[in-house]
Amino acid sequence: MGKRMWKDYSVSYIRKNRASSASVIAAALLAALLLSLLLSLLYSMWDYERERILREEGNFHARLTGRIDEEELTILRGYGNVESAEVNAEESEGENLAVDVRLKKTADIYKEIPKLAELIGLHADQAVYNDALLSLYLVRNPRNPDGAVILAAFCAVTVFSCISLILVIHNAFAVFMNDRVHQFGILSSIGATPGQIRACLLQEAGALCTVPVLLGNLLGMAAAAAVLEGINLYLNEIVPDRAASHFSFHPLVPAASILCAAATVWISALIPARRLSRLTPLEAIRGKDSAGLKRKKSSPLLSFLFGVEGALAGNALRAQRRALRAAALSLTLSFLAFTLMECLLSLSQASTRVTYWDRYRNAWDIMITVKDTDIASFQESPSCQPDSLREADGISDVLIYQKEEAVRILTEEELGAEFMAAGGFGGKESGWLVSAPVVVLDDVSFLSWCGQIGAPKRLDGAVVYNRVRDDTDPNFRKRNYIPYLNEGGDRAVLRKTGQEEVSVTLPVIAYTDEAPVFREQFGVEDYHELVHFIPASLWEQIGRRIGGAEHELYIRILAQERDSLEALDALEEELCGLLSEYETESENRIRAKLESDRAFDALMTIFGSFCVLLALFGVSSIFLNTLSFVRQRRREIARYLSIGMTPEGVRKLFCVEALVLAGRPALITLPLAALITGWFLKITYMDVSVFMAELPVFPILAFFIAIFASVGLAYYVGGRRLMRCSLAEMLRDETVV
Repeated sequence: MGKRMWKDYSVSYIRKNRASSASVIAAALLAALLLSLLLSLLYSMWDYERERILREEGNFHARLTGRIDEEELTILRGYGNVESAEVNAEESEGENLAVDVRLKKTADIYKEIPKLAELIGLHADQAVYNDALLSLYLVRNPRNPDGAVILAAFCAVTVFSCISLILVIHNAFAVFMNDRVHQFGILSSIGATPGQIRACLLQEAGALCTVPVLLGNLLGMAAAAAVLEGINLYLNEIVPDRAASHFSFHPLVPAASILCAAATVWISALIPARRLSRLTPLEAIRGKDSAGLKRKKSSPLLSFLFGVEGALAGNALRAQRRALRAAALSLTLSFLAFTLMECLLSLSQASTRVTYWDRYRNAWDIMITVKDTDIASFQESPSCQPDSLREADGISDVLIYQKEEAVRILTEEELGAEFMAAGGFGGKESGWLVSAPVVVLDDVSFLSWCGQIGAPKRLDGAVVYNRVRDDTDPNFRKRNYIPYLNEGGDRAVLRKTGQEEVSVTLPVIAYTDEAPVFREQFGVEDYHELVHFIPASLWEQIGRRIGGAEHELYIRILAQERDSLEALDALEEELCGLLSEYETESENRIRAKLESDRAFDALMTIFGSFCVLLALFGVSSIFLNTLSFVRQRRREIARYLSIGMTPEGVRKLFCVEALVLAGRPALITLPLAALITGWFLKITYMDVSVFMAELPVFPILAFFIAIFASVGLAYYVGGRRLMRCSLAEMLRDETVV
C-alpha cells in the first residue's frame, strides 16, 4: 500500500499544492545554503589564520631554547605526549639550540612544557609558546585568556546559528504538515497504519528536499568563495601587504551541512506521524487543536494588562505552544547569536583600545625598525647619526634602542622584602636563573632618561628596572607591581642565554620603577624577567660576549603635532628618506589606529551582516508559522464575533499575540546575553564602565524593532485576510465537506 499511497496520494498532493511545496523547497534551499556558507566561511577563515601563523611564527606549539644535546633531544622525543621535537637552525645560535616541540594533546601544554624543560635541565622561562596557534585549537593561556575565550565564544555563536538555521527547515516543514493532519486522519480511518503514513511522509520529504539541500550546499560554498574574494578586495585597500584569503575545502564541512539538513528533514517528517499515532481518526478529522482552545487557562498577567483580549491571546498561544515552540526557539537563538556577536565584538574592540591604544597613546607617534643594524655602528654612521634625526623638523623626542636577551642568577639575599612576602619564587634554593632582557639605549637617550629618574648621568653601568608583578593577583589588566630586588646591590652579573658560564659584570648605576617612554612592556608573559637598561657605548664593549648575532634597531619618535595624520605621514616619509641606506619598516600611531579600526569594522560588517541575514531567516520562519496559524483560526474568530466581540477587539487580540510572540524571545535573550557577557567581562577583567561605553545599543535595538515589525506584519496580513471573510464562511465546518 505504501507505493500506491505515494503514487496516488503524495505525488498528486505535491502537484496540486505547489505553493505549500514551494515553501518547503525554498526553506530547505535557503537553510542549506546558509549552513554551507556559514561553515565554509568559518573553516576558510580558521584555515587562513592557521596558515598565517605557521608562515610567520612557525609550526610549533612551544619552543625550548638552551644547551640541549642529543641525549636530551632523545628524552624529549621519547616523552609520551610529544609528537615531534626538531631543532630550529634559524633560531639556534652556537651551542644554544632552539627546539620546536609539538604535542599530541595540546590541552595541557602550559603544564606539560615546564615539566619537559625541567626534565632536560632547563628553566621554565626558557620556553616560548606559540599562543596564537594554540588559541586556534581552543587552548587557553592562563596568563592571557583573551584569544581562546573569544574564539570559543565565536564557536558557541556558530552552534546557535546552525541550530537556528536547522529550525528554519523544521518550521517550514511543520507548517506544510500541519495543514494535512485532517487528511492524514482520513487515510488512517480507511486503514492506513502509522508506519505507512510515516513512509509516505519520508518519501515526500526526500522528494521535496533532496535536490534543494544538495544545491544549497553547492551554492553556499560558491557564496563563501565569493564573500572571501570580496573581503580581499575590501582589505587590500586597507592592508596592502596582507596575504589574500582563499576558499578552503574540507570534506567534513559539506558533510556536516548536508547531515544537519537531512536529519532535520527526517525528524520534521516524523512529527506528524507521531502526532497521528496519539490521535484517534475521529479526533484527527475534527481537529483536536482548535477544540482544545477552550480548555486552556487564561494568563493572569495578560488579563491584567490587556483585559479579555489578553486572556484570549494567552489561551491561544498556550494552545498552539507545540506549533510555535520551534519557531520561537529559532527566533530566540537568532536573537541570542546576534546579540552575543555584537557584545563580544564590542568587548574585543574595547579590550584592544584599553590595553594598547589608550595605554600607549603617549608612548610613540612613529616607530621605525632598522633591519640588521647594531646600535653602536648606527651611532657612528657618518651619513645618518642620531643627532640628524633629533634635528629634523616636527620632532619632539627621539629614542633609539636595541633589545637583547640575557639571564641572571638571583640569590635570596638580593630579593626584596615585599617580593619575598608575596611568596617569592616558591621553595628554598641557593639561586634562581631568571630572564634578564637588556635594552640598549643610545647614549643621548640614556643620559636624558637618567636625568628624568634622578639617577647619576653615567655611561659605565646599568639601570635595573626594579619591579615585578605580584602574581597572586590574576588581574592582567590592572597589574599590581612590587619591588623586585633590594636596592643595595652595586653589581649585576649578566650571563649569555643558554651559555650561563659566559658572563659580564656591570656596575649598577640605579634602580628604578619608571621605564623610558616607549611602547614596550615587560613582565607580561614572564612575570619574573628582570630588565637592565644600558648605554650603547657600554654595549659596544660587552655585546660580543653575551649578545646575539642578529640585531634590529628601533627608533621611537614623538612628534610635535601628535594628533595630525597628515603631519605624521609627512614626518614618517622624511625620516625614511634620512634612513634610505638602511632596510627599514615604519608605522605611525594614527594610521595604525585607523587601519586597526577599519579591519575591525570589516570584521564587524562581515559577522554582523551574516547575523542579520540569519536573523531575517529566523524571523521568516516565524512569519510563515504565524500566517498559517492565523489561517487555521477562522472558526475560533467566528465564535468570538458571534458572541459580540468587535473587529477592533479581534485586532487587539492579534496585537497582544504578536507582542507576546515577539517580546518573549527578547525577554529570554537579553538577560541570558547579559549573563554571558558579564562572565566574559569577569574572566577578562574588563571594567564594566569601559564596556558600557562600547555597548552596541543601536544594532540590538534595531534588531529588536525588526522582530516586532516582522511578526506584526505577519499578523496584520493574516488578520486582514481573515477579517475579509464573512461570518457564514468562517463558521462553515470543512471537516464534514
